[in-house]
Amino acid sequence: MTVPHIRAAKGRAMPNGEQTTVANGNAVYSGGMTAEAGSALRGADAQHDARITLARELYAARRRRSRLFPADLFGEPTWDILLDLYVAGRESRRVPTTSACIGAHVPPTTALRWLRILEARGFVERESDGKDGRRTFVRLTVRGNAAMDDFLDAMLANIGDGVNASSLGI
Repeated sequence: MTVPHIRAAKGRAMPNGEQTTVANGNAVYSGGMTAEAGSALRGADAQHDARITLARELYAARRRRSRLFPADLFGEPTWDILLDLYVAGRESRRVPTTSACIGAHVPPTTALRWLRILEARGFVERESDGKDGRRTFVRLTVRGNAAMDDFLDAMLANIGDGVNASSLGI
């Protein structure tokens, strides 16, 4: 996983005079939206983008750390799984179970055990492929997403004086 720069929001006029704001590839049509509502929406987008950027950076930092220190000093496959699933979910990407295991950087049996634990505790859920009975996808539950949002928000608030959206490339 890399830490790409978040695309800046761009506004363009629509043929019928409505304004659209594009952030992260999603169009938001603001036809009759007040300036205050539009400002709140842009603020929510900035917070959303900051969370994703921080989650990506936390994941990437763990990979950098393992290049400098022996990997067996730091073992948190569940955290790698949660970060990976959080970013994928926020980017509307489906994650096959095998990919989640690879992203955990541990043997598949270990990753599968932690996925079962996360599922039993209500943070992760599995979804059948529908087209291929051999494949399942995993994603964070509503509870898992809320916990990750709360954690990332707290981190952003705690480091907010030293790190802001512009320093994260947002």
